[in-house]
Amino acid sequence: MTIFGLKAMLRTAMTATVLGAAWPAAADDLHAKLEYCLTCHGTAGQGYRAYYTMPRLAGQQPKYIENQLRAFVERRRTNPIMANVAHGLSPSMFGALAEHFHALTPPPLGGAPRGQLGLGKHIFDEGLPESNVPACAACHGADAHGQDEIPRLAGQLHDYLTSKLANWTRERGQDRARPDISAIMVPTTHNLTHEQIAAVAAYVSTLK
Repeated sequence: MTIFGLKAMLRTAMTATVLGAAWPAAADDLHAKLEYCLTCHGTAGQGYRAYYTMPRLAGQQPKYIENQLRAFVERRRTNPIMANVAHGLSPSMFGALAEHFHALTPPPLGGAPRGQLGLGKHIFDEGLPESNVPACAACHGADAHGQDEIPRLAGQLHDYLTSKLANWTRERGQDRARPDISAIMVPTTHNLTHEQIAAVAAYVSTLK
């Protein structure tokens, strides 16, 4: 199926409401949405490494997933494919998908360069005070599992995370009239060099 066919399928996704409240996601509808998600994010939500790397969703914090889906809908986060995906989902489906992926526990895909793991661990655990970079663990937790709207980093594909951090302000917080939690990362991403970003991404990709 072409990408145009996939987009057309997404546009027909049902958004059922009664008195303004969404119906709970039906099992067959959830299964259909998951089949589509897994074509990009992997059979167990483990992510997919290719020319365009797809992120790991397995084990991700449900509130974070729901928040990002809303960000795509509201154009606070830019991604043409995910904007179409999110627009085809009902609010109840946001929660159902988020809980499904949160429950998955595949091992990390691995494959990150190992030469900078020591630097990555240092930045994650202690930050870089001289560069005004706080420890990643302060928000994401010592195990990098995140909490609520703060995302899990453990096991995330290193090349995906490197790209997102390096291009943070080009993709996140795009509606200045409605700033969101992504704003907290702007100073940190600005103060990290590309080498330091790659080191942190490599380190957290090894965590389970």
